[in-house]
Amino acid sequence: MEIFRTVAELRKWSRAVRSQTGNTVGLVPTMGALHAGHASLIRAARASCSRVAVSIFVNPTQFGPNEDFSRYPRTFDADCALAEAEGADVIFAPTVEELYPEGAATFVDVEGLGNRLDGASRPGHFRGVATVVAKLLIAAEPDRAYFGQKDAAQVAVVRRMAADLCVATQIVVCPIVRESDGLALSSRNLYLNPVERSQALALSRSILEVKALIASGERRAVTLIQAARQTLAAEPQIRVDHIALVDWSTLEPLEVAAPGTLFAVAAWVGSTRLIDNTILE
Repeated sequence: MEIFRTVAELRKWSRAVRSQTGNTVGLVPTMGALHAGHASLIRAARASCSRVAVSIFVNPTQFGPNEDFSRYPRTFDADCALAEAEGADVIFAPTVEELYPEGAATFVDVEGLGNRLDGASRPGHFRGVATVVAKLLIAAEPDRAYFGQKDAAQVAVVRRMAADLCVATQIVVCPIVRESDGLALSSRNLYLNPVERSQALALSRSILEVKALIASGERRAVTLIQAARQTLAAEPQIRVDHIALVDWSTLEPLEVAAPGTLFAVAAWVGSTRLIDNTILE
Protein backbone atom coordinates (compact mmCIF):
# COMPACT_ATOMS: atom_id res chain seq x y z
CA MET A 1 0.00 0.00 0.00
CA GLU A 2 1.29 3.42 -0.97
CA ILE A 3 1.02 6.63 1.03
CA PHE A 4 0.68 9.89 -0.89
CA ARG A 5 1.04 13.34 0.62
CA THR A 6 0.38 15.54 -2.42
CA VAL A 7 -2.49 16.07 -4.81
CA ALA A 8 -0.11 15.57 -7.73
CA GLU A 9 0.85 12.08 -6.53
CA LEU A 10 -2.75 11.03 -5.99
CA ARG A 11 -3.94 12.37 -9.32
CA LYS A 12 -1.05 10.74 -11.21
CA TRP A 13 -1.86 7.38 -9.61
CA SER A 14 -5.60 7.69 -10.33
CA ARG A 15 -5.05 8.61 -13.96
CA ALA A 16 -2.62 5.73 -14.41
CA VAL A 17 -5.15 3.27 -12.99
CA ARG A 18 -8.00 4.58 -15.14
CA SER A 19 -5.85 4.64 -18.27
CA GLN A 20 -6.26 0.87 -18.39
CA THR A 21 -9.52 -0.08 -20.08
CA GLY A 22 -12.21 -1.02 -17.59
CA ASN A 23 -10.29 0.08 -14.50
CA THR A 24 -12.10 2.18 -11.91
CA VAL A 25 -11.03 4.09 -8.81
CA GLY A 26 -12.97 4.24 -5.55
CA LEU A 27 -12.36 6.91 -2.92
CA VAL A 28 -13.24 6.63 0.77
CA PRO A 29 -12.91 10.09 2.37
CA THR A 30 -12.24 9.96 6.14
CA MET A 31 -10.85 12.03 8.98
CA GLY A 32 -9.00 9.02 10.35
CA ALA A 33 -9.65 7.26 13.68
CA LEU A 34 -10.92 4.44 11.49
CA HIS A 35 -13.35 1.86 12.85
CA ALA A 36 -15.58 -0.93 11.54
CA GLY A 37 -17.86 1.59 9.85
CA HIS A 38 -14.98 2.91 7.77
CA ALA A 39 -13.90 -0.67 7.11
CA SER A 40 -17.33 -1.38 5.60
CA LEU A 41 -16.89 1.56 3.21
CA ILE A 42 -13.47 0.30 2.13
CA ARG A 43 -14.87 -3.17 1.54
CA ALA A 44 -17.72 -1.74 -0.52
CA ALA A 45 -15.24 0.20 -2.63
CA ARG A 46 -13.01 -2.86 -2.98
CA ALA A 47 -15.98 -4.94 -4.17
CA SER A 48 -16.90 -2.60 -7.02
CA CYS A 49 -13.69 -0.77 -8.00
CA SER A 50 -10.37 -1.87 -9.44
CA ARG A 51 -8.35 0.24 -6.98
CA VAL A 52 -9.23 2.00 -3.74
CA ALA A 53 -7.84 5.16 -2.17
CA VAL A 54 -8.59 6.18 1.43
CA SER A 55 -8.05 9.79 2.42
CA ILE A 56 -7.08 10.60 6.02
CA PHE A 57 -7.37 14.30 6.70
CA VAL A 58 -8.73 16.08 9.76
CA ASN A 59 -10.29 19.02 7.96
CA PRO A 60 -9.95 22.25 9.97
CA THR A 61 -12.58 24.18 8.03
CA GLN A 62 -15.48 22.01 9.23
CA PHE A 63 -14.77 22.64 12.93
CA GLY A 64 -16.17 25.65 14.74
CA PRO A 65 -13.98 27.80 17.04
CA ASN A 66 -15.11 25.93 20.18
CA GLU A 67 -15.18 22.45 18.69
CA ASP A 68 -12.80 19.52 19.01
CA PHE A 69 -10.33 19.99 16.15
CA SER A 70 -7.25 19.93 18.40
CA ARG A 71 -8.30 16.81 20.28
CA TYR A 72 -9.94 14.91 17.43
CA PRO A 73 -8.49 11.36 17.50
CA ARG A 74 -5.41 10.94 15.33
CA THR A 75 -4.34 7.29 14.97
CA PHE A 76 -2.51 7.27 11.67
CA ASP A 77 -0.51 4.03 12.01
CA ALA A 78 -3.54 2.05 13.15
CA ASP A 79 -5.62 3.64 10.40
CA CYS A 80 -3.12 2.57 7.74
CA ALA A 81 -3.09 -0.99 9.11
CA LEU A 82 -6.89 -1.22 9.02
CA ALA A 83 -7.14 0.27 5.54
CA GLU A 84 -4.51 -2.10 4.17
CA ALA A 85 -6.18 -5.09 5.80
CA GLU A 86 -9.47 -4.18 4.13
CA GLY A 87 -7.88 -3.87 0.69
CA ALA A 88 -7.00 -0.20 0.23
CA ASP A 89 -4.28 0.43 -2.35
CA VAL A 90 -3.46 4.01 -1.41
CA ILE A 91 -3.63 6.31 1.60
CA PHE A 92 -3.89 10.01 0.81
CA ALA A 93 -2.73 11.96 3.87
CA PRO A 94 -2.08 15.57 2.87
CA THR A 95 -1.03 18.40 5.14
CA VAL A 96 -3.38 21.30 5.77
CA GLU A 97 -1.10 23.43 3.59
CA GLU A 98 -1.46 20.99 0.70
CA LEU A 99 -5.24 21.29 0.56
CA TYR A 100 -5.44 24.89 1.77
CA PRO A 101 -2.38 26.67 0.35
CA GLU A 102 -1.56 30.12 1.63
CA GLY A 103 -3.97 32.66 0.23
CA ALA A 104 -6.66 30.11 -0.62
CA ALA A 105 -9.92 32.03 -0.96
CA THR A 106 -12.34 29.60 -2.61
CA PHE A 107 -14.95 27.70 -0.64
CA VAL A 108 -18.05 25.67 -1.55
CA ASP A 109 -21.26 26.72 0.17
CA VAL A 110 -24.38 24.64 -0.49
CA GLU A 111 -27.01 27.27 0.26
CA GLY A 112 -30.06 26.13 2.17
CA LEU A 113 -28.97 22.58 2.91
CA GLY A 114 -25.83 23.79 4.62
CA ASN A 115 -27.88 25.56 7.30
CA ARG A 116 -30.21 22.69 8.19
CA LEU A 117 -29.98 19.89 10.79
CA ASP A 118 -26.32 19.79 11.89
CA GLY A 119 -25.66 22.98 9.95
CA ALA A 120 -28.13 24.88 12.13
CA SER A 121 -26.16 24.22 15.32
CA ARG A 122 -22.73 24.13 13.68
CA PRO A 123 -22.54 27.27 11.50
CA GLY A 124 -20.07 26.86 8.66
CA HIS A 125 -19.68 23.12 9.23
CA PHE A 126 -21.15 22.02 5.91
CA ARG A 127 -19.28 24.77 4.08
CA GLY A 128 -16.10 23.09 5.28
CA VAL A 129 -17.40 19.63 4.43
CA ALA A 130 -18.47 20.58 0.90
CA THR A 131 -15.18 22.36 0.28
CA VAL A 132 -12.92 19.53 1.38
CA VAL A 133 -14.97 16.85 -0.40
CA ALA A 134 -14.88 18.90 -3.59
CA LYS A 135 -11.09 19.18 -3.24
CA LEU A 136 -10.75 15.43 -2.67
CA LEU A 137 -12.92 14.58 -5.69
CA ILE A 138 -10.92 16.96 -7.86
CA ALA A 139 -7.65 15.51 -6.57
CA ALA A 140 -8.51 11.82 -6.90
CA GLU A 141 -10.89 11.97 -9.87
CA PRO A 142 -12.58 8.80 -8.60
CA ASP A 143 -15.34 6.94 -10.38
CA ARG A 144 -17.11 6.40 -7.05
CA ALA A 145 -16.84 7.95 -3.59
CA TYR A 146 -18.18 6.16 -0.51
CA PHE A 147 -19.93 7.74 2.47
CA GLY A 148 -21.74 6.33 5.50
CA GLN A 149 -25.44 6.86 6.12
CA LYS A 150 -24.73 7.85 9.73
CA ASP A 151 -23.74 11.28 8.42
CA ALA A 152 -27.00 11.56 6.49
CA ALA A 153 -27.15 15.35 6.41
CA GLN A 154 -23.57 15.40 5.13
CA VAL A 155 -24.61 12.94 2.42
CA ALA A 156 -27.40 15.28 1.33
CA VAL A 157 -24.98 18.21 1.13
CA VAL A 158 -22.36 16.20 -0.79
CA ARG A 159 -24.94 14.85 -3.23
CA ARG A 160 -26.22 18.36 -3.96
CA MET A 161 -22.70 19.76 -4.28
CA ALA A 162 -21.71 17.01 -6.72
CA ALA A 163 -24.86 17.49 -8.80
CA ASP A 164 -24.61 21.29 -8.86
CA LEU A 165 -20.93 21.24 -9.86
CA CYS A 166 -21.49 18.52 -12.51
CA VAL A 167 -19.04 16.19 -10.78
CA ALA A 168 -18.81 12.88 -12.61
CA THR A 169 -18.10 10.84 -9.47
CA GLN A 170 -20.92 8.57 -8.30
CA ILE A 171 -21.75 9.18 -4.63
CA VAL A 172 -22.32 5.80 -2.95
CA VAL A 173 -24.01 5.64 0.46
CA CYS A 174 -23.46 2.62 2.72
CA PRO A 175 -25.56 1.54 5.73
CA ILE A 176 -24.86 2.54 9.32
CA VAL A 177 -22.65 0.07 11.19
CA ARG A 178 -23.50 -0.43 14.85
CA GLU A 179 -22.00 -1.97 17.94
CA SER A 180 -23.68 -5.16 19.16
CA ASP A 181 -25.77 -3.08 21.59
CA GLY A 182 -26.96 -0.73 18.85
CA LEU A 183 -24.71 2.30 19.27
CA ALA A 184 -23.84 3.78 15.87
CA LEU A 185 -20.10 3.62 15.29
CA SER A 186 -18.36 6.99 15.42
CA SER A 187 -14.79 8.13 15.93
CA ARG A 188 -16.16 10.40 18.67
CA ASN A 189 -17.32 7.37 20.68
CA LEU A 190 -13.72 7.31 21.91
CA TYR A 191 -14.52 10.40 23.99
CA LEU A 192 -17.19 8.62 26.04
CA ASN A 193 -16.46 7.34 29.52
CA PRO A 194 -18.26 4.12 30.60
CA VAL A 195 -21.24 5.98 32.10
CA GLU A 196 -21.63 8.18 29.03
CA ARG A 197 -21.26 5.15 26.78
CA SER A 198 -24.28 3.60 28.47
CA GLN A 199 -26.26 6.85 28.28
CA ALA A 200 -25.49 7.19 24.57
CA LEU A 201 -27.58 4.10 23.83
CA ALA A 202 -30.64 6.31 24.22
CA LEU A 203 -29.98 7.60 20.70
CA SER A 204 -30.29 4.19 19.09
CA ARG A 205 -33.24 3.36 21.33
CA SER A 206 -35.02 6.46 20.09
CA ILE A 207 -34.44 5.33 16.51
CA LEU A 208 -35.84 1.86 17.31
CA GLU A 209 -38.90 3.45 18.93
CA VAL A 210 -39.58 5.50 15.80
CA LYS A 211 -39.14 2.48 13.53
CA ALA A 212 -41.59 0.53 15.69
CA LEU A 213 -44.15 3.33 15.41
CA ILE A 214 -43.71 3.43 11.64
CA ALA A 215 -44.19 -0.33 11.49
CA SER A 216 -47.43 0.07 13.43
CA GLY A 217 -48.72 2.58 10.89
CA GLU A 218 -47.85 5.91 12.53
CA ARG A 219 -46.76 8.58 10.05
CA ARG A 220 -47.20 11.93 11.83
CA ALA A 221 -43.96 13.80 12.45
CA VAL A 222 -45.19 15.31 15.72
CA THR A 223 -45.86 11.85 17.17
CA LEU A 224 -42.57 10.36 15.95
CA ILE A 225 -40.55 13.29 17.26
CA GLN A 226 -42.30 13.24 20.64
CA ALA A 227 -41.62 9.51 21.02
CA ALA A 228 -37.92 10.01 20.31
CA ARG A 229 -37.79 12.99 22.68
CA GLN A 230 -39.33 10.94 25.50
CA THR A 231 -36.81 8.13 24.95
CA LEU A 232 -33.90 10.57 25.12
CA ALA A 233 -35.40 12.27 28.18
CA ALA A 234 -35.05 9.00 30.08
CA GLU A 235 -31.35 9.88 30.29
CA PRO A 236 -31.39 13.30 32.00
CA GLN A 237 -27.70 13.91 31.25
CA ILE A 238 -28.43 13.98 27.52
CA ARG A 239 -29.00 17.38 25.89
CA VAL A 240 -30.94 17.22 22.63
CA ASP A 241 -29.57 19.18 19.69
CA HIS A 242 -32.23 18.27 17.16
CA ILE A 243 -34.86 15.65 16.41
CA ALA A 244 -36.32 15.94 12.94
CA LEU A 245 -38.30 14.24 10.21
CA VAL A 246 -37.06 15.65 6.90
CA ASP A 247 -36.87 15.09 3.17
CA TRP A 248 -33.45 13.50 2.68
CA SER A 249 -32.77 15.48 -0.49
CA THR A 250 -33.58 18.94 0.84
CA LEU A 251 -33.39 18.44 4.64
CA GLU A 252 -36.65 20.40 4.82
CA PRO A 253 -38.98 19.33 7.67
CA LEU A 254 -42.00 17.17 6.86
CA GLU A 255 -45.28 16.78 8.67
CA VAL A 256 -45.89 13.21 7.48
CA ALA A 257 -43.41 10.40 6.88
CA ALA A 258 -43.08 8.86 3.44
CA PRO A 259 -40.82 6.16 1.97
CA GLY A 260 -37.25 7.45 1.92
CA THR A 261 -37.87 10.05 4.64
CA LEU A 262 -34.95 10.76 6.95
CA PHE A 263 -35.52 10.70 10.71
CA ALA A 264 -32.47 12.18 12.43
CA VAL A 265 -31.41 12.83 16.01
CA ALA A 266 -28.41 14.66 17.42
CA ALA A 267 -27.63 15.05 21.11
CA TRP A 268 -24.85 15.87 23.53
CA VAL A 269 -23.75 13.07 25.83
CA GLY A 270 -21.51 14.81 28.32
CA SER A 271 -19.25 16.94 26.15
CA THR A 272 -19.61 14.69 23.09
CA ARG A 273 -22.05 15.40 20.30
CA LEU A 274 -23.42 12.23 18.69
CA ILE A 275 -25.81 11.65 15.80
CA ASP A 276 -28.01 8.80 14.60
CA ASN A 277 -30.74 8.33 12.02
CA THR A 278 -32.86 5.99 10.01
CA ILE A 279 -34.26 6.09 6.50
CA LEU A 280 -37.92 5.18 6.92
CA GLU A 281 -39.33 2.40 4.79
